[in-house]
Amino acid sequence: MRSLRNPEKLLGVLPFAVLGLVWWLVTATGVVHRNVLAGPPEVWRATTDLASRGLLQDDIVTSLLRLVLAMAVSLVLGVGLGLLAGLNRPVSDFLLPLVSFFNSISGIAWIPLAIVWFGLGTVTVTFVLVNSIFFLIFFNTVLGVRSVPAVLENAVKTLGGGRRELVLQVYLPGALPFIMSGIRGGFGFGWRALIAAELTAATSGLGYLIYNASNYARGDQILAGIIVIGALWIVIDMAVLAPIERRTVQRWGTVRQV
Repeated sequence: MRSLRNPEKLLGVLPFAVLGLVWWLVTATGVVHRNVLAGPPEVWRATTDLASRGLLQDDIVTSLLRLVLAMAVSLVLGVGLGLLAGLNRPVSDFLLPLVSFFNSISGIAWIPLAIVWFGLGTVTVTFVLVNSIFFLIFFNTVLGVRSVPAVLENAVKTLGGGRRELVLQVYLPGALPFIMSGIRGGFGFGWRALIAAELTAATSGLGYLIYNASNYARGDQILAGIIVIGALWIVIDMAVLAPIERRTVQRWGTVRQV
């Protein structure tokens, strides 16, 4: 009943239903041979087989732990250093061109060099993820601090507030919408970089699951991995990131969402 009151949610599901129907038709009618594109029944069996052996769950947990680790490192460094740079105009002017340069470089581009430096494994994947996430959070934090109206800073100073009050009551809340935008975007960039890094620089995780399946020409497992990756991101974004962004901005931000 609740979904009937929110037709926009049903509208969001419709494209997936249409895509699934087209997928089933082109494979069931033989328009595309199943050796080229596995059909929904084969992909479902591959998914349940991987899950029954615990392989799918292990790879999901491994990938999520790597993403959380890289996100935690990037968040602490990005927000902390971003606040420091944002509060010091000459420092931010000095660093922003360099940050823009590295931010424009996809974290995936670091994979070959990271493999040379660290070999295959979690260290390499984490390094690639941090390079995908950190600069975006740092850049957004600096922009957020610099966008805080001067009148708010002057008001706190007039009331006798010091540096600590300015940071906690003005700059951090004022920059929060930018920071949350950087975090949400960082998660997206990090998720894509994670899969790419696991394809070539790891021996576990969802990316490796796809790569390993390709070695045995298991198109059903490849599609199963792709679908799980997409579904997981939708869950993370809609059930975790969007509510956190909305509630933190409403609670601590200096802007009001409408």
